[in-house]
Amino acid sequence: MKQEAGASPPFVAIEDPADPRVEPFLNVRDRDLVGRQGLFMAEGEVVLRHLIGSPRCSPVAFLVAAPRAPRFAEMIAGVAPGAPVYVAEPAVMDAIVGFHIHRGLLGLGRLPAASADEVLEGLGPQATVVAVHGVGNHDNMGGIFRNAAAFGADAVVLDAGCCDPLYRKALRVSVGAALVTPFARLRPSEDLVDRLAGEGFEVVSLSPSGRETLADFRPAARTAVLFGAEGPGLPADLLSRTRSVRIPMAAGFDSLNVATTSGVVLHHIAARRA
Repeated sequence: MKQEAGASPPFVAIEDPADPRVEPFLNVRDRDLVGRQGLFMAEGEVVLRHLIGSPRCSPVAFLVAAPRAPRFAEMIAGVAPGAPVYVAEPAVMDAIVGFHIHRGLLGLGRLPAASADEVLEGLGPQATVVAVHGVGNHDNMGGIFRNAAAFGADAVVLDAGCCDPLYRKALRVSVGAALVTPFARLRPSEDLVDRLAGEGFEVVSLSPSGRETLADFRPAARTAVLFGAEGPGLPADLLSRTRSVRIPMAAGFDSLNVATTSGVVLHHIAARRA
């Protein structure tokens, strides 16, 4: 029977972990690293809501633990995400996924990659961009995206050395923010500072050696705030070409976690803009 517009898709029971219909969900941890072919894995209710509701995303399939099926039915009531919903008992779902998936909700989605041109060209005369250099920790990447969304950043631009914000753990930590906030990854040949300055952004770098304090910092109409990886921080070459800002701290400490830093700085910018 043809599904009516707005109706929820029928649930499909899965009893065998080897059922070919759930092959994309096999060994999720392995596929976090390789072979995703432009797809991403969303885990948990909050992230799945973004997958279903974001116009930027295309749901491909869902895998739901049987005890969570009624809740998932409420989530998609009247939405018709246009993707099959497979339901399995928890033990079967664990066997498919390859570990105990205590949230009981997985979604496979597709998010087309966007170029820096596509992300930046639509921004207005006042805009805040989060620029990220060399961040390879998925928890930190997720935290940065979560803060970017929470404080109204218009876009995120990553250099070629950053990890993937659509990696399952990063996406979970960001509570799905990477599905909402536009982002682009530069090519290895592109320079992060030059690219943003060329679009009329004042690039502001965060460093313990920054020349001015955050309290004194007033954002320009178009501001790109640049964060680097914990440990090495930002290279001297980038710092020398940017307006550097520091967050004063108690004696004995010289830096914050990069995700925490992004939250402090983006809150400051949002407050100044208000």
